[in-house]
Amino acid sequence: MIIVIIFVLAYLLGSIPSGLIVGKVGYGIDIREHGSGNLGGTNTFRTLGIKAGLIVTSADILKGTLAASLPVLFGQTDVLHPLLVGIVAVLGHTYPVFAKFKGGKAVATSAGVLLFYSPLLFITMIAFFFLVLYLCKMVSLSSMLAGVYSVIFSLFTKDVPLILVVSALTLFVIYRHRSNIKRIMDKTEPKVKWL
Repeated sequence: MIIVIIFVLAYLLGSIPSGLIVGKVGYGIDIREHGSGNLGGTNTFRTLGIKAGLIVTSADILKGTLAASLPVLFGQTDVLHPLLVGIVAVLGHTYPVFAKFKGGKAVATSAGVLLFYSPLLFITMIAFFFLVLYLCKMVSLSSMLAGVYSVIFSLFTKDVPLILVVSALTLFVIYRHRSNIKRIMDKTEPKVKWL
């Protein structure tokens, strides 16, 4: 029963629509009606600015971190792996029950799961993300390549659950960026203007 509760809590945590809340409460705007229509941090940055974008991205990361910590908080680490619970939170973020199952692209919440389980991977992945972002100016491409970096990093750890979950999350992130990939190939993908 506790395991079921943990999974439900993880999904509900992931489902919290940070972008929708910040947009409506702080700005009186539904960001789903602006920009890409996505609830994630990138669209929040573009639609509402840096402050709102930072708040939403941080909240989305922490959702994954808190969800992954649930097995520890409930004393269930012997039967429930944190990464498995983290995946449920990522699905909640992507298909949120509180926002008609239309959420973000899984990047920030996936990163939050890694923050809990492997802080070193999280830190180096973020550094790699910003390096690529500086070079290519595209958040989508930077996100996908950061995922690929994470897979390579995980291979050196020889941690089988980490390798499997990071690989699965990276494939999912790439899948969620299908439209971005097409725009990148067409050379119409928006670039950040502050770099």
